[in-house]
Amino acid sequence: MNADLPRLEKPFLMALPGYRRAMLRRIGLFVVLAASALLAHAASGKVLKVLPHFLDLQGRHALSPSLFERDAYQAHLRKNPAEVSALRFDVEWSGRGSAAGFKLRVEARGGKAAAQPKMVEATVKPDRFGSTWASVTLDKSAYDQLGGVVAWRVTLWDGDQQLAEQKSFLW
Repeated sequence: MNADLPRLEKPFLMALPGYRRAMLRRIGLFVVLAASALLAHAASGKVLKVLPHFLDLQGRHALSPSLFERDAYQAHLRKNPAEVSALRFDVEWSGRGSAAGFKLRVEARGGKAAAQPKMVEATVKPDRFGSTWASVTLDKSAYDQLGGVVAWRVTLWDGDQQLAEQKSFLW
């Protein structure tokens, strides 16, 4: 051992006053918790908003960008089912942690008693920041087999694990 260096009789943390020792312990605990949170790679996701829109024969859900016009045109399409070509679900969602991407699943129940619920899926990739929108379309034949959509449920999947769900009132 080098004789020129002073020897500490107590370990480093014991030599510090009480306040500094407590602060160093808190900082150490924070670093450990932050590191464990960053290393956790569990996928997470949310379904934030679901907007079911009828599409006309040209594939439009509105005649102009106005929200008032969109709602009026949707009411018109509801009254005139011959002009409807499909039902599109616009889904706002967010997710992170999956390298392979996520799956949006839309399940719809119809008004006909004998109709089985229809399910449509779409593979989606998350946006780098915040939420993103995706569209899932139920075609005219599936819509007609249901006799109109009465209830729906949208789920977000990572492989075989369900991450989030949003459903209509009647589901």
